[in-house]
Amino acid sequence: MTESARSKPSSRDRILTAAAEMVGENPAARLSVRAVAARAGVSTGSLRHHFPTQRALQDAVLTGLYDVAFPGEPIHDTDLPARDRLVGCLRQLLAPTGTGEQARQAWRQIYASLISTEPTEASREGYLAIERQAQHRVEYWLSVLADARELPEGDNTARAKFLLTVINGLSLERALPGSESLLASENTTLYTAVDSVLRG
Repeated sequence: MTESARSKPSSRDRILTAAAEMVGENPAARLSVRAVAARAGVSTGSLRHHFPTQRALQDAVLTGLYDVAFPGEPIHDTDLPARDRLVGCLRQLLAPTGTGEQARQAWRQIYASLISTEPTEASREGYLAIERQAQHRVEYWLSVLADARELPEGDNTARAKFLLTVINGLSLERALPGSESLLASENTTLYTAVDSVLRG
């Protein structure tokens, strides 16, 4: 095998890259098989070989985006208390929102795609894929704490939903004018939410 053949991305990698670029351009976009295949320069049959369903493609793309954006999750840093590790992970979910104008732009896009008019099937599917992946990620962090006996027994699905509701509120708050330090306010809110989950 030649060096150039070894360094050329596989069709699966090209598909994931193309789909990730499309999500980056429009988080509410539906990843249609034809559009992703065309952008990746592969056939629709090749795409279907690697990702038999649209949901499989969306979930793989979002998992990849999380892995790239958040390498070395703090949940595994056992030198820190459980509450600090979980808050650190939740901060990662807030990071892409940005603050000020960046946060306002993100919320304008969400409003236009999902709130101001009835969402299209494509925007609905895109949003639900992101929501599923975030839920899965938070449940994973909680399972790590539960396995280490740092979290009382309980419903991690409900806990994750609660924490994601807090994150959604904080991300919206980042787009709004505030009278106090955003960082201090967020910190207090995150620790209050995490402490309530850790106490069970």
